[in-house]
Amino acid sequence: MKTATVSAPRNQSSRISNWFEDFFHGVANDLWRKCVSPEQTRAEADFLEKSLGKNGRLLDVPCGNGRHSLELARRGCRVTGFDLSREFIAEATAAAKAANLRAEFVLGDMRRLRFESEFDGAFCMGNSFGYFEYPDMIKFVRGLGRALKLGGRFVIDTGCAAESLLPTLKERGWYQVGDILFAIQNRYLAGISCLETEATFVQNGKTERRKFWHWVYTIGEIKRLLGQAGLAVNELCSSLDGQPFCVGNPLLLILGEKSPAKLIQ
Repeated sequence: MKTATVSAPRNQSSRISNWFEDFFHGVANDLWRKCVSPEQTRAEADFLEKSLGKNGRLLDVPCGNGRHSLELARRGCRVTGFDLSREFIAEATAAAKAANLRAEFVLGDMRRLRFESEFDGAFCMGNSFGYFEYPDMIKFVRGLGRALKLGGRFVIDTGCAAESLLPTLKERGWYQVGDILFAIQNRYLAGISCLETEATFVQNGKTERRKFWHWVYTIGEIKRLLGQAGLAVNELCSSLDGQPFCVGNPLLLILGEKSPAKLIQ
């Protein structure tokens, strides 16, 4: 395995920090719709329902096109989805209305959650935990902590924790997803602990390139981040059937709750 270990140029810092603001539209959203099967969504919803319950109100952040929210709403859950992509929010809202589901979708930046003790459970799925560098991660997890009621539970999934990503990081890869050819080239920016990925999308004879970034945190750092928001980690899993996490497992599922011992300052 060969990967670059360089620092990001200073003039790229603003672009890197806010890459997600204009990434999720068009072909990138088409890819996401195609790469996750309905069976996977149902399996993940099973896990969320078991972990969070179905009788309270749930927060899905970021929700994308609402695949988890809509599936959970079909099962009787009350769900609020929150996302920055206008395209995805419009799609999810239309789907909920067409099926007469108890799911609402809110357009907004997950670094600026404004809910106050409204939810019995929350989840952050789809490998979106790690979109932010440290100061913005603090904003997100504190907003998440405020949104939960005391004792409210949460689930986070990520494939970009250091213990998952770094042991098996590949420099290049390509995938055929429906009618989209998706190629990636990775560089690990060691100076800022960030994975830079250049993505190439080929669809209908058209080629488009975009970059995205994931900040890479160790599990210990993630626990400390969550702890600053009053969120206690109870369990680390590597699969939807609850297998314990080990170094090198590609998926990390973090389960926990808003703890009365760690109230948010």
